[in-house]
Amino acid sequence: MSINQLTMDEFEKEVLQSDVPVFIDFYADWCGPCKMMMPIVEEVANEVADAKFFKVNIDDNRDLAKKNRVMSIPTFIVFKGGEVHGRVMGAVDKEKILSMFD
Repeated sequence: MSINQLTMDEFEKEVLQSDVPVFIDFYADWCGPCKMMMPIVEEVANEVADAKFFKVNIDDNRDLAKKNRVMSIPTFIVFKGGEVHGRVMGAVDKEKILSMFD
């Protein structure tokens, strides 16, 4: 499964109106822990077939990060039915990411 970039313009349609869970990885190119988490996020994206996966570069999309109250990175948020279902910050293991979909 591919992980696409998400912008504020797409947020309503792709996240809030989605009929499947949506995972968003808020990151920055300069963030070491974000880079460390990328292979884990990619693994999860390949394992969870019934969800959408997006990345948000906080430097390019400050308004979207602010709207979702992202205070540190990496921050991972899962939306279900247009609502926040799970939120995890920092470098975590794969099981923690997978548990966000429960």
